[in-house]
Amino acid sequence: MPVQSSLSGVEGLLLDLDGVVHIRDKPVPGSLDAIARLRAARIPFRFVTNTTRRPRRSIAEGLAAIGLDVTEEEIFTPASLIRARLTSRGLAPLLVIHPDLQEDFVGLKQGADAVVIGDAGDYFTYDGLNRAFRALLHGAEFFALARNRNFLDHDGELSLDVGGFVVGLEYASAREAIVIGKPSPDFFHAAVEALGVRAGRVLMVGDDAEADVGGAMAAGLRGALVKTGKYRAGQEKSLAPPPNLVADDLAEIVALLLEV
Repeated sequence: MPVQSSLSGVEGLLLDLDGVVHIRDKPVPGSLDAIARLRAARIPFRFVTNTTRRPRRSIAEGLAAIGLDVTEEEIFTPASLIRARLTSRGLAPLLVIHPDLQEDFVGLKQGADAVVIGDAGDYFTYDGLNRAFRALLHGAEFFALARNRNFLDHDGELSLDVGGFVVGLEYASAREAIVIGKPSPDFFHAAVEALGVRAGRVLMVGDDAEADVGGAMAAGLRGALVKTGKYRAGQEKSLAPPPNLVADDLAEIVALLLEV
């Protein structure tokens, strides 16, 4: 599909963070300028991330440290969405999460009405997972903040993400988790609603073919895959339908968008 057709009518963007805007503590070359161009052109956008080790405050501070000033309200995370859902339904969760993420759940009564699992990293333990398993056996609701297979770690290699632990609990309990983050359609739709733009006119930009691009397209958005971050050659071939656009990086996508 010609680039002009792929981007024609795009009125807003959702941007993944790690791998698209920055890699660890350094901006992807050209990404900060690309975001500045979007602001100057008054094209609305939001940041959407499946990061479940850090609270929104810390994510915003990390972006400020690389020269990108954003508000917490511009960042959509699975933790912010599940907290709102738990609160509205009066559910007291059993949290299987990284200690740093506890900040996003301060003031929320904890119990065993629902199991909420995120990427606890080195803090995953048999005892914690077994308590979650037993809660599920006793009827607790089951929420996974994300289901990603892997992520690009600090050493430049891929590391195991929360998805493997989610599947393990699903297998053991014969229950299926409700995924809160990408590729959940509800996650994308919440961010789209904040943009005030119809889903079909929103372009999701990500480095994860499955969770970012495939998930967005299944939710009615357009999808653009960038060859930065965790991208590996040929991953776009795994998607049916294929991405609306495959580009070198965010800077190329913004440049093409502003030419349409």
